[in-house]
Amino acid sequence: MRVENVFRLAALSVLLMFFGVLLFFREPKRASEEQTPSLGQVAHNFLTVLGNVRFVLFLVIFSGYWIVFWQQYLILPIYVHDYISPTANTEMILIADPIVVITLTVAVNALTRRISSFRAIILGALITALGWVMVGAFPHVWAAVVALMIVALGEIIQSPRYYEYISRLAPPGQQGTYMGFAFLPIGIGSLIGGRFGGWLLHHFGEVQHRPELIWWWVTGVGVATALLLWVYDKTVRVSPASERKS
Repeated sequence: MRVENVFRLAALSVLLMFFGVLLFFREPKRASEEQTPSLGQVAHNFLTVLGNVRFVLFLVIFSGYWIVFWQQYLILPIYVHDYISPTANTEMILIADPIVVITLTVAVNALTRRISSFRAIILGALITALGWVMVGAFPHVWAAVVALMIVALGEIIQSPRYYEYISRLAPPGQQGTYMGFAFLPIGIGSLIGGRFGGWLLHHFGEVQHRPELIWWWVTGVGVATALLLWVYDKTVRVSPASERKS
């Protein structure tokens, strides 16, 4: 499939989903006493969440996870082509992550359900970081596949618990605002991750000719993120119940 056809297919899929929602989705009826928040209330809730320093600090720290995560799409295909095998099918390699997510999510969530939400977030971030050691230590296609499988495992562990944790933090009436802010680390990670990955490829690949060091730096960012989350948990974080009262 040519590259431009990927975007055509994506656009067509979104268009079909639009008509699907338009034809089949029915918004649940609101209770008669429930009022839709005004634009002023929405703006007030937005500023209130933005003024929650503890929560914003958590989001900023967690952005490190996404800086690490996005490297599988930003630099891994280039790395595999330039430094492992120019004939490798990177599209097939990248399928490893979604296959693991689809097949193991239920089982992994069942095994980790007794772990607290925040500890699951830390564990997922750490596992994702350590997965990239495989590519740095073993410059082979199979190592890239194993790395993506480990990254997917970390994603499975942290992702549902991350949104669970944030939803429990939200006071009544502000759930939508809090959940909207939950996507902030994804954007920050994408913004910084692209520049960071480009610098790694240029500096360690083209200048120093030691491309394996790229993945040790990526791992370092992930481990630092997990460590900062652990410090945050011990020194800054409060329980969701206390957070809602504040």
